[in-house]
Amino acid sequence: MQQPTKTIRALARKLLASLPALTSAAGVQPAAAQGAFYQATPAELAGPPGSVIREEVTNDDRKGATAYRVLYRSVGLHGEPIAVSGTIIVPVGPPPPGGRPIVAWAHPTSGVEPQCAPSLARFRFEQIMGLRDMLRRGYIVTATDYPGLGAGGPHPYLVGESEGRAVLDSVRAAESLTGEQASGVAFWGHSQGGQAVLYAAKLAPTYAPELRIAGVAAAAPATELGPLMRDDLVTPGGKNLLAMTLWSWSRFYGAPLDQVVDPAALPEVDRLASLCLESPIDIRPRAAVGKELQQRFLSVSDLTSREPWRTLLAQNTIGALPPSTPVFLAQGDADAVIQPAVTRGYMQTLCAAGSQVTFMSLPDVGHGTAAMKSALNAIAWIADRFAGAPVPNDCPAATAG
Repeated sequence: MQQPTKTIRALARKLLASLPALTSAAGVQPAAAQGAFYQATPAELAGPPGSVIREEVTNDDRKGATAYRVLYRSVGLHGEPIAVSGTIIVPVGPPPPGGRPIVAWAHPTSGVEPQCAPSLARFRFEQIMGLRDMLRRGYIVTATDYPGLGAGGPHPYLVGESEGRAVLDSVRAAESLTGEQASGVAFWGHSQGGQAVLYAAKLAPTYAPELRIAGVAAAAPATELGPLMRDDLVTPGGKNLLAMTLWSWSRFYGAPLDQVVDPAALPEVDRLASLCLESPIDIRPRAAVGKELQQRFLSVSDLTSREPWRTLLAQNTIGALPPSTPVFLAQGDADAVIQPAVTRGYMQTLCAAGSQVTFMSLPDVGHGTAAMKSALNAIAWIADRFAGAPVPNDCPAATAG
C-alpha cells in the first residue's frame, strides 16, 4: 500500500497530540471484517468467566511465540454472560517450574463498534506496546478487545467495570488455553486501557481472588472523567472522544442523548460511531467529523453537571486501589488529552490510601506516544515486581502508607 501523503502525515501529528494512542505503523489497511469466529450462541456462553469458547492460531512460532485469537467468557454490565474476544501470545517452549508470568495489555481507544476490535487489525501485534520485550522475558501476553469490540457490540466505552472484568478474564483465558497457572499477573495499559487496568486491579480481590497480582502499570490513564470530558470540548479530537462516550452510554445506560446533543449534530455522532481508530490513515474521516462537531455539538453548557451524566461520570471514575497492589504511572508533560495535573492528582489519591506509586514523567511527550515512550520502563518495573524486588515509592513520606 502507498505511504500516506503529506496531508495525512500532518493530520496524524495533530491527532497524536489530541487523541488516545494510535498504532505506530503508517499506511495500515482497514481492519478485517468480523466473521463467525466472534459469534457465540447462548449455549456457548454457558461456563465460568475466563473459560475459552474457541481459539485459532494466527501466526507460526518463527518469532519465538505463538499467537492465538480467542473468544472467551466474561460477565456483562448487568451480570449476564457475554463473549469477549482478544489475543493471547505464548512464548514457545515448556514453562519454567512454577509457571510463567502473565501480563494483560489493555489498548487505548480503537472505536465503539465491533469492527474496531484490535484482534481484527492487520497490525495488531504492533499495537501492544513492549510486546517484544515481554516475550523475550518469557511472559504470556494477553490483549483483550473489551466487550462489544469483536464479539457482541456495541462497546461500553470508558465503562470501567466492564473493561476491568474483561482484562481479568483475559488472564483466566490464558491459563485455560495453556493449562498453566500464572506464577504472577501484572496489568499494563494506555489511556482508555489505563482506566481498564486500574479497574482490573481494583476488582481483582473480589472478582478474581485466585490471581496473584504483582502490580499495575498505566500510561496517561483516564482517571477523572469529569475533567476529561470538559477538556474534550476544546478540540475537534476531544469532541470525537466525547461524542463516542455519549453515543455508547446512551445505549448502555439509557442516558438521553437528544437532551444534551444538538439535534443537527446527531447524524455526525452516529457517523463517528462507525469509524475505527487503528492507524494514522484513519484520521481523515474522523477529522472531518470533528470539524462538523466544531460547528454544532452540545446543546447544554456543562454536560458534567447534568444528570444522569454527572452520576455516570462519577461511577466510572477510578478511585483508590487496594494498597497491596503497587502502581506505575507514566504521564507525558505535553499531553493535551489527559492533563498531567490530573494524573498527578490521581497519584496523590493513591498515596493517601497507602499505595506505593512509581511515577514517570515524560518531558515533551504527548498523549499518543506515552505508552510507547514508557514501555521499556514499565516492563522493567513489572519484571521487578515479578522478581519480588522492593517497590520504588515516589509518594511523599507524609502520605505514603
